[in-house]
Amino acid sequence: MDTVLKDLNPVIQLLIVMTLFSLLPFVFACLTSFLRFIIVFSILKTALGTQQVPPGIVIIGLSVILTFYTMGPVFQKMYEVGSVPYQKSGDMILAIQEGSVPLKEFMLKQTRESDLEFFVSKSRVEPPESPDDLTIFEVAPAFILSELKTSFEIGFIIFIPFIVLDIVVANVLLALGMFMLSPTIISLPFKLLIFIAVDGWSLIVSGLVSSFN
Repeated sequence: MDTVLKDLNPVIQLLIVMTLFSLLPFVFACLTSFLRFIIVFSILKTALGTQQVPPGIVIIGLSVILTFYTMGPVFQKMYEVGSVPYQKSGDMILAIQEGSVPLKEFMLKQTRESDLEFFVSKSRVEPPESPDDLTIFEVAPAFILSELKTSFEIGFIIFIPFIVLDIVVANVLLALGMFMLSPTIISLPFKLLIFIAVDGWSLIVSGLVSSFN
């Protein structure tokens, strides 16, 4: 493979490398813990009703930092496992295959069996004998589907107390005859007060970090 790349025009080599690097944002956003963090934080922001606070860049930055925190051992193992065949043979394809194994193991731990079974049944006639026989192309869609479901489950639990507070405030305003006053304007300070009182950010972050197997 390396010999073929060396024989190619430098411009084509650059295009191939750029194409490979263009896939990294997809891998980071969809095949790591980033997916769960960003969805839950986005739902939390909607539940609070603070609109542009915190800014989107802050939520993305926090999600990225927490992703590196939770995925640090996996990334380290990927580098160690993938660098060995590359140093021995210089085969980039083999290095990528070996380096993706720790990532596949991480995704398998977070993937629901029902989701994995669906995608495996669609791509194979016979079931694999062991998890090692699964390819990352079978695990990846099942992982994404499982993370979406898990994230929305967590988001639903987070949303409940804020919805209850909105309903209480709306009923109080209705009883007082304040029909023209928006309940969200009145409930927002109470949401922030309760969220701060229970140290909400720490609870949610610690819960999310602990939720990864």
